Amino acid sequence: MPATFSQTPSKVLHLRNMPWECTEEELVQLCSPFGRVVNTMLHVGANRNQAFVEFAEVSQAVQMVTYFATSSDQAMIRGKTVYVQYSNRHEITNNKSVAETPGNVLLVTFEGAQPADVSIDVIHLVFSAFGFVHKIATFEKTAGFQALIQYTDATTATEAKNYLEGRSIPSYLLPEYIGTCNLRINFSAHRDLNIKFQSHRSRDYTNPYLPVNSTAIDVTGTLQPILGETEGNVLLASIENCIYTVTLDILHTVFSAYGTVQKISMFDKNGSLQALIQYPDVLTAKIAKEALEGHSIYSGGFCKLHLTYSHHTDLIVKVSLFH
Repeated sequence: MPATFSQTPSKVLHLRNMPWECTEEELVQLCSPFGRVVNTMLHVGANRNQAFVEFAEVSQAVQMVTYFATSSDQAMIRGKTVYVQYSNRHEITNNKSVAETPGNVLLVTFEGAQPADVSIDVIHLVFSAFGFVHKIATFEKTAGFQALIQYTDATTATEAKNYLEGRSIPSYLLPEYIGTCNLRINFSAHRDLNIKFQSHRSRDYTNPYLPVNSTAIDVTGTLQPILGETEGNVLLASIENCIYTVTLDILHTVFSAYGTVQKISMFDKNGSLQALIQYPDVLTAKIAKEALEGHSIYSGGFCKLHLTYSHHTDLIVKVSLFH
């Protein structure tokens, strides 16, 4: 690891020994755990094995340089050790785009929203409707707020892309001041995202032992949820594209296919229909959630179910029809 502390810090970093086939996404993925990447320059030098990356703040660049200078963990891209140092540049003037490449990882741009408007948990909820999401990495570029979302295979990624491309995130998942947040989706050249930390910027849902970055701790000192929801016996169902009538009896018919439904409570939140469904135990609720998540009550994609676990354990309803 090269000595770096004698250099004058800059928000632009110089990276050497880069693989010549490295993409902008791979470079951003390496750097984004340390801060917001605003620009990159790839394939620099006679051997096209150097790159520059610009952070929004000098402190973010300092964090990356310090980490790789003091940690046994090496900066790696495509199996090659990359050497990181401060650049004499104060900014990068180019802006190269990323070419679309089919695969199991999607590059998603959230149009009309800022990073603070769309949490990583909302991203996970939307995209897990189509299959198990392995990893998510978010970052901000000149194109706007973006995320890399890794699925098991290209088939699942394609299904999610075909359905979600051009659509909007449901309004009940966004702050009230957001009008619409449209999704622009391309395939990424990535196959396996390298997530170094669990944080509000990145998640690895396959590795519960990954260290937690300080960015995952909020201003109150409380650790934000990292690995998703705590399982419970009560499900919260959000019903999207609800143009047909959904009654208690209809919900009971749907959810009782997976076990005894004890109680159901329906309500409206921000103009969207939601319901709480209580099972006798966590296992039954888990089976129902895995079976029904992302499915529609009516054919044609109408009254689509998005399910999460509720913190409730025993619903209080005036009339219970299902004991």
